[in-house]
Amino acid sequence: MAEQVYLAVDLGASSGRVLAGLFDGGRLRLEEVHRFDNGAIDLGGSLYWDLPALWKNISDGLRIAGVTYGDRIRSVGVDTWGVDFALLGRDDTLLGNPYSYRDRRTEGMMDAAFARASRDEIFDHTGLQFMPFNTLYQVLAMRQSRSPLLDVAESFLMIPDLIHWLLTGVKANEVTNASTTQFYDPRKQTWAYDLFKKLDLPTNILGKLIQPGTKLGKLRASVAADTGLTNVEVVVPGTHDTASAVVAVPADYKPGEHPDWCYISSGTWSLMGVEVPQPVVSEKVRQLNFTNEGGVGGTTRLLKNITGLWLVQECRRVWNQAGKEYRWDAFNRLSAEATPLRSFIDPDDPAFATPGNMPEAIASYCERTGQPVPEDDGAVIRCALESIAMKYRYVLGALEELVERRIETIHIIGGGTQNRQLCQATADACGRRVVAGPIEATAIGNVVIQAIAAGAVGSLSEAREVIRDSFSVETFEPRDTAAWNEAYSRFEKLITR
Repeated sequence: MAEQVYLAVDLGASSGRVLAGLFDGGRLRLEEVHRFDNGAIDLGGSLYWDLPALWKNISDGLRIAGVTYGDRIRSVGVDTWGVDFALLGRDDTLLGNPYSYRDRRTEGMMDAAFARASRDEIFDHTGLQFMPFNTLYQVLAMRQSRSPLLDVAESFLMIPDLIHWLLTGVKANEVTNASTTQFYDPRKQTWAYDLFKKLDLPTNILGKLIQPGTKLGKLRASVAADTGLTNVEVVVPGTHDTASAVVAVPADYKPGEHPDWCYISSGTWSLMGVEVPQPVVSEKVRQLNFTNEGGVGGTTRLLKNITGLWLVQECRRVWNQAGKEYRWDAFNRLSAEATPLRSFIDPDDPAFATPGNMPEAIASYCERTGQPVPEDDGAVIRCALESIAMKYRYVLGALEELVERRIETIHIIGGGTQNRQLCQATADACGRRVVAGPIEATAIGNVVIQAIAAGAVGSLSEAREVIRDSFSVETFEPRDTAAWNEAYSRFEKLITR
């Protein structure tokens, strides 16, 4: 078949990109069209996403794609991070820039929620991991502060829903991102209206839920004119970036089977879990604080959120502001030269959750836990990376307890696969084979869902076969497991305090 083009708009918390997926009926390849920075902006003491800048960069990327690929472009779809949202008022007026989940307004909101609905009740409604920045607590923060925006809001859109609305004029809530809110019921596959009401939150803003692969329609006339993309359809992928990334796991697995692998979608966050046929809303899942998020093809992602390369990204930001201007390859070299398995942090400690002086926060944590304080920049990075790998091991044990079987292979997908030191540390810490790749898993998953919607690919299992045939991976085998086992006993004491 003639090579068709599907455009993926893939927005992450630190960068965004527009990529083209070129599919000839057998093999898929990606070409980067436009890449740009992203990040929360401090305005008046609050953290927001710069929506106008994001939209300009998306439009620029689509315009470049139009010039490059012309009438071969079949469709476009958007994926982003979870939990964050925007509100529209009367006549679809956008009510401000969206807040970033790292804004401090959610502090204390979990306790405020538990005063109205117990922890057990919230989990029973949603099956979701408790995290202070979940959308539920963001909306509750607006109610507690008597936000006038919440009073006049008529529509609630997650970030990818917002971009799809800007592209098409169609308002809808895609389920994989809706499932990150902690007011979506994965068993009933609808909004948890009763929970929302109990917390005195407005249910009228919750919109129509749609599945990945839904065709929203053509681009708005104004967008088509601006970008030159005529007769291009908008197809909703798994709009939560992890949902799309999991589609790209190059495993030979068919729905209904019990796989012996798990995935880590590695980037600013690491999301570690398994793909299961239905939600697992059990007491054990609640105790271990795992989450049930919507997947593609009616699947569920049983997973846990772990702080990932955010630790390293923040260190680099602080050091570069001080004039060091580290490149990523310099980071890898410095870290490789540092003493291994010397000090650890719990990556998910609240001390590391918000922007600040990350190297200082890591040093302070080591000091107050009676460990050697990292003596230079390389030691700080090695501490962060080895601690992330150790947290993977901790979560792997809990995951095997939930699925009641041994997991033999860990698939690492996403941008974190480029950090070979972290990949090897994961194999060493977990004592498991690690298969790293593909790098652009999220965009690949986004693209193949569009191809399925177009009829160019027949099913999710067929899409994974295409991915295996199209993209290379790298395998890491465990090394020096005795030293890592000894070190893990020290790490485990930190996170069970």
